[in-house]
Amino acid sequence: MATNSKGMIQSGIFESLQRKIDDDSAVKDVRHPVPNDFQVSSVLEAAQASISREVTTIQKLSEVAAKHPYYKFNYAWTRQIQDACFSILLCGWLGGFGKGETGQLLDMEEVGKIMGVPVNVKDRDTFHLTIEEYLLALISLLDELARLARNSVTLGDYRRPLQISQFIKDVFAGFQILNLKNDTLRKRSDGIKYKLNQVEDVVYDLSLRGLLARE
Repeated sequence: MATNSKGMIQSGIFESLQRKIDDDSAVKDVRHPVPNDFQVSSVLEAAQASISREVTTIQKLSEVAAKHPYYKFNYAWTRQIQDACFSILLCGWLGGFGKGETGQLLDMEEVGKIMGVPVNVKDRDTFHLTIEEYLLALISLLDELARLARNSVTLGDYRRPLQISQFIKDVFAGFQILNLKNDTLRKRSDGIKYKLNQVEDVVYDLSLRGLLARE
């Protein structure tokens, strides 16, 4: 029984538990190694190949849509364009499209260039990537990065949540200066602070567990 004459709890019991926790963490680190550059590179190659097929479809859509009033029919494909834009943003953030390092945000013009379509066209009625589509895709990127922060801890990558936290902070600050007219966009942007709080909770937990010192 873990007691002694001076108290109900045996001296050193929590030190022993901490050693077991440290040993358990070491075992988990071995079982869940951080993905190496080769693994990430192979995933990015597959992602870019998939995006290339999406771009081909977008090009075909652009050719057909160019024959009709854009804003009369864009509701039919805007969600799919947002999804494609999100895929491009995520791939770019992970170092794809020649970026070489993680944490980079592709701007709207870069996304449009990858898609092969013009962006934010105001002087003519033609197929293009809108500001709203880009910003909604960016918010979806933040949603995915919040999940990545949690999953990175499972894989033993304790640096990633810090990187994601700073990235979301920067994007959140950027959204604060925007005067958003689109109701859907405004409502979704309100959720960014909750994603930031989620990631900051992950970072705080890592700090309490003394895991950030490993990076």
